[in-house]
Amino acid sequence: MKYLKNFVVLILIFLGIQTVRADEILASVDKIAPDFTLFDHKGKKVKLSDFKGKYVVLEWINFDCPFVKKHYDSKNMQTIQQTYKNLDVVWLSICSSAPGKQGHFKADEIEDRIKKNEAKMSYYLIDEDGKVGKMYGAKTTPHMFIVDPNQNLIYAGGIDDIASSKQEDIEKANNYVVEVLTAAMNNQPIKNKTTKPYGCSVKY
Repeated sequence: MKYLKNFVVLILIFLGIQTVRADEILASVDKIAPDFTLFDHKGKKVKLSDFKGKYVVLEWINFDCPFVKKHYDSKNMQTIQQTYKNLDVVWLSICSSAPGKQGHFKADEIEDRIKKNEAKMSYYLIDEDGKVGKMYGAKTTPHMFIVDPNQNLIYAGGIDDIASSKQEDIEKANNYVVEVLTAAMNNQPIKNKTTKPYGCSVKY
């Protein structure tokens, strides 16, 4: 079994699909979210712990992923971003695509994509070595995480409960990000703290 597992990992690496090892993951729901520092596409240094006292949403992003396009082309992601930014929530979109991989862009292209999509994230952060993505165990784009004002990780998983790239499924889906933030901000129990993410693999 051990040899079979190693063989599968080698095949995935050969195909350009890198996996996240269990020993690389530091994030765990109901525990303090691992702190990190990344630069945004404009060169500004952004540190997670600087936002203590606020809710923070982490969204793993790849603008060329069909599942990401589903939520941006429909304006679903931007609507949620703006709704919660108006409630003083910080929204960090993180790109862990490695140089040369899908979703990795230079700063000017990132700015063009943000403007074209009318994206409303607080910051677009660049994690090209994949360290932060692997720290959180980010597997897909999108993969969503929510940090509360005490810096506890209170959610990790999919954006909603319908794993498709079809825009028409958005209205039928239960949006976990909205569900968790609504419950947490109203001091109510969180029903779904972890769910299965869906989308394109993160291009480490």
